[in-house]
Amino acid sequence: MTAEIDRAAEWIGGADAVLVCAGAGMGVDSGLPDYRGDEGFWRAYPPYARLGLSFAELADPGHFGADPELAWGFFGHRLDLYRNTVPHRGFGLLRGWHASTRVFTSNVDGQFQRAGWPEDHVGEVHGSIHHLQCFTGCSDRIWSADGIEVQVDPDTMRAHPPLPACPDCGGLARPNILMFDDFGWLPHRSDGPLEALTAWRRKHRDLVVVELGAGQAVPTVRRYAELASAATGKLIRINPREAEVRHGRGISLPLPSLEALSLIDSALTPAR
Repeated sequence: MTAEIDRAAEWIGGADAVLVCAGAGMGVDSGLPDYRGDEGFWRAYPPYARLGLSFAELADPGHFGADPELAWGFFGHRLDLYRNTVPHRGFGLLRGWHASTRVFTSNVDGQFQRAGWPEDHVGEVHGSIHHLQCFTGCSDRIWSADGIEVQVDPDTMRAHPPLPACPDCGGLARPNILMFDDFGWLPHRSDGPLEALTAWRRKHRDLVVVELGAGQAVPTVRRYAELASAATGKLIRINPREAEVRHGRGISLPLPSLEALSLIDSALTPAR
């Protein structure tokens, strides 16, 4: 493991740029749940275990029409959780490694921005819980959720009215997040930074990709990391359970995110 850590530090120290690709596992060391499987999800949210509802079933936009108190109970709780979570020090370590660094993430929690990353340096492929849109689609407006408070009963995980409303039509609002079987999500807020990220990535020939906490169940982040590192083979995959790199290309670190980042940072420090 020491040799792999040293090799990762050598790659990063000599890179033209560093691309961070982060999944849900990146937030676990900040105390956030990773919702790994139904059992993991139910441990994080016991009321849903009693109802037999899975993460995929709850993250369905149809609930905003059929049972808005249930839908906003789930997303309102998550909004409050993410607002009150302090990002672990690994977010700052990544930002300090290279002058040219960008982020691609499937996380909707806004933790990179809370840790000081510039908004336009973070590509959020699944959107952000900190922004809202109209559920009925009266317009293509996307607005900030700042100031929105959702009161949730902790025993039932149902939201109390009034629920977040669209400023244009007065109808129900929903998070600007790509959910399962979601044909109503408005992607234009996410599209701009993602297109800029692709243009930035293509400018760098010696790009090192650091993938963190990205599992195989929803492989969006893994696929992007593998695509971005295809030319150089310089993929550093950090994952305590699924760290294997296909065909032996890259570095596999079967560790939690913060531990791996701290070890790499210690190996980088003498070189600095």
